[in-house]
Amino acid sequence: MRLSKSGIGNTKLSNIDQMYPGQSILLQTGQIVQYGAGIFAYNNIPLLVKRNLEKIIQETLNKYNCIEVLLPILQPEKLWKDSGRYEHYIKDGTMLITKSNKGDFCLAPTAEEAMMAFAREKLKSYKSLPVVFYQIGEKVRNEIRTRGYLLRGKQFPMLDAYSFDKNEDEMIKSYLNLRKAFLEIFEKIEMPIMPIVADNGAMGGKRSEEFMIFSSQGEDTILFDETTGIGLNTEILEKENYEEYLKNEYGIENLSNLKEKRTMELAHIFQLGTKYSETMNGYFTDAEGNQEAYYMGCYGIGVSRTVAAIYEQNVLKDKNGEYCGFALPKSVAPYILQIIPKIENKEKFEFAMQLYDKLNIEGIKTIIDDREKVTMGTKIKDSKILGTPYIIVIGDKQEGENLELENVKTGEVQKITINKLIETLKNKM
Repeated sequence: MRLSKSGIGNTKLSNIDQMYPGQSILLQTGQIVQYGAGIFAYNNIPLLVKRNLEKIIQETLNKYNCIEVLLPILQPEKLWKDSGRYEHYIKDGTMLITKSNKGDFCLAPTAEEAMMAFAREKLKSYKSLPVVFYQIGEKVRNEIRTRGYLLRGKQFPMLDAYSFDKNEDEMIKSYLNLRKAFLEIFEKIEMPIMPIVADNGAMGGKRSEEFMIFSSQGEDTILFDETTGIGLNTEILEKENYEEYLKNEYGIENLSNLKEKRTMELAHIFQLGTKYSETMNGYFTDAEGNQEAYYMGCYGIGVSRTVAAIYEQNVLKDKNGEYCGFALPKSVAPYILQIIPKIENKEKFEFAMQLYDKLNIEGIKTIIDDREKVTMGTKIKDSKILGTPYIIVIGDKQEGENLELENVKTGEVQKITINKLIETLKNKM
């Protein structure tokens, strides 16, 4: 990408939100644009970060034999009345309704109902089970208390997957399979996630786990045992039979070693059982010809929330301790390298453009800062804002094909030739 074509100008950060510095930087530099409370647009780089995350989710779930589909956001209210959740979502104000002469419709806050309607037409026999359908699509929730920019919006992309099984034992196998897939997804994007015991809440069902990261920006307080790595949401302790529940479902008997920690939820998985199947006519024919209800599991990752967490987890400070930008993980960074040439030096600029073209031909996604009338100091400062993991400065001191590759996160500088640069960056992609 040529930075002169991106619309970014000189950027001077001020009054950064100390609670959410990463997203404050995105907002100030026009990388995200706010249309209203909880409603945001993505500029090029955050959009590509989101797409890279979605690609990792897709590739991982496909590897675990899940099948991708896409459900509508606009849904007839009958779906929700059939499940019995319509009144609940209307009463708490979460669901947005649109009325028309063709009936009343809702904007989907989640997808259990739509997925059941989708699956029951296709999974009529035990021979079709087990199966996991998933989608990455938009959700709309009338969040009264939007906070944290992308962390809790009114419209947001989400991965939601649903497993359909013949019985409880098979449901548990699917649950553990998706749990493993989720752990792999977060490992790939370098997010130190941990599953913790959670309450199923309005989703219903028997067992669930939230995938959390330790974060002062989080809304949740958990109890965590640093020795065993076991954690649980404090909401669990509000259950009347929480001691019996924790013992029977998770084997947790001693809570004395648990300490309070602040966390942020990025994903949630549930064993739903037959709750939705029985209320929405979700039945299949078993080997004996009997009609049986599907055993379901539900698995969600907040895509925009995870994008926000990636930026917040990888925010950088300058030598004065001020927030100045990002060093994005290589797995999701849209551009791995940024070239900063001295445009006033015609020879150096031509060399930089040749290097830029060569890297792009080699499939190494690169930004070149070809803006005119912008000082080298400003360009170097601005390079941090875009989150590229590496930068190369081509100024008066650069000679021949010898380059200096700087790791933005660590500040480490490596002297390197062009051929070695290509080899090194390809190995890091």
